[in-house]
Amino acid sequence: MDQPAAPDSTAWPFPFPHQDWEQTPPAVQAYLLATQHDLTQLRDLQSRVAVLEARLKQDSTTSHRPPSSDSPYKKPRQRSASATPRKAGGKPGHVGHRQVLLPPTAVHELHPERCACGHTAFGMTTPYQTHQVLELPPIEMEVTHWVLHRGCCLGCGTWNNAQVPPEHATGYGPRFSALIGELAGTYGNGRRMVQTFCASVLRVPLSLGAIQKVLDRVTQAIAPHYEAIALHARRAPVNYIDETSWFLTNTLHWLWVMASDTVALYMIHPHRSKEAFAALIDDWEGLLVSDGYGVYQSWVQARQTCLAHLIRTARGLAARPQPDLAACGAWALTELQRLCHMATAPPTGGAWRAWYARLCTLIDRYHDRQDDAGRFARRLLREMDSLWVFLAQQGVEPTNNRAERALRFGVLWRKRSQGTASVKGNRWVERILSLKETCRLQARSTYTVLVDAVSSLFTGRQPELAWIGQK
Repeated sequence: MDQPAAPDSTAWPFPFPHQDWEQTPPAVQAYLLATQHDLTQLRDLQSRVAVLEARLKQDSTTSHRPPSSDSPYKKPRQRSASATPRKAGGKPGHVGHRQVLLPPTAVHELHPERCACGHTAFGMTTPYQTHQVLELPPIEMEVTHWVLHRGCCLGCGTWNNAQVPPEHATGYGPRFSALIGELAGTYGNGRRMVQTFCASVLRVPLSLGAIQKVLDRVTQAIAPHYEAIALHARRAPVNYIDETSWFLTNTLHWLWVMASDTVALYMIHPHRSKEAFAALIDDWEGLLVSDGYGVYQSWVQARQTCLAHLIRTARGLAARPQPDLAACGAWALTELQRLCHMATAPPTGGAWRAWYARLCTLIDRYHDRQDDAGRFARRLLREMDSLWVFLAQQGVEPTNNRAERALRFGVLWRKRSQGTASVKGNRWVERILSLKETCRLQARSTYTVLVDAVSSLFTGRQPELAWIGQK
């Protein structure tokens, strides 16, 4: 009968009791082997518990979870007792933003009436201040009735009906249609909220079906804008790309965004894949700023990885109870934050070489480990060339915050409405979000653009598109 192999004495938490395994009685051998198996299983379970507890404690500061997923009972970080409490509002030296004086519709001159000494005559009066009062005028809808007549032709006897002019055929004018598009799209209100607003403020009763027909026309009206935004986005030298989940009749889809410094292009796709990424970018070959998603890592052109994602991962490691994992996370957190600050304070040659040496030491120390510290070190090594592209390329940010901010409104829309119910709804979301974010990037009025777009649709002319892509 074969002799059982001796247990690994280095795995025991106390000195191995028998140096001569062959002289150990079989019963003791069986007991020791069973004990070693139990110890190994215990270590595996402890490791799994530690990983699960760390995952349970994750929040938006230590993982990729959105802030909305944080517990409402989590207390905000308290300042230290020695720190001087700061009052809310603008701090000393902050440049204020006063109300802009708008062109007046009426002007009233006010003069001093009585002095404290009792005199009422004043000389050399000059204006010293303009007090502006804003008020909304009474809202009265312009309602035009087109009375259609019919008549009998005196030549052939055929009855002919008058036709409504094409620009008035829908029954809702461009400004009113643009307002409904603004309420439902730019502000993300539901159909019933738009219905309530129109009935309460405008005193116009609308059915939900009528509102949907107006939004369908607005969707059609801004199709040229969406195409122009896509064209400029795919010509931009730098784009920030991200994606988030979306739902089409409870089926998982993905909302993608490609944002530059002037335009933002949105797309809803059934998949989160290489094919979806290719459909978004088309023939674009510029510099990509993104998170560490595998499809982005295979980008053959230059890429800046989002340092904020790496910083959150490092912060999560630093909060782990295991001392070695926490040490790795704290070290990586310090170095990545220092790298991120270089975007506003470029380092000297010596400071850069010292930082690079510390990063290489960190990766070399933890690279061969099989735990989370090793996986994070190997990720840093894999994305090494994408960590500091922002230092060499002008106009590149070290984080993907531009795309994440662009997706934020889409996330709120998804949470309110649970997504869309049709492909037609997807086209509405894509186009209005693209127009809304592009107008925000260029400080333009979305409502003004919508009025021009709907007017162009009704009259059959080309809308104004020259502003798209301008800086």
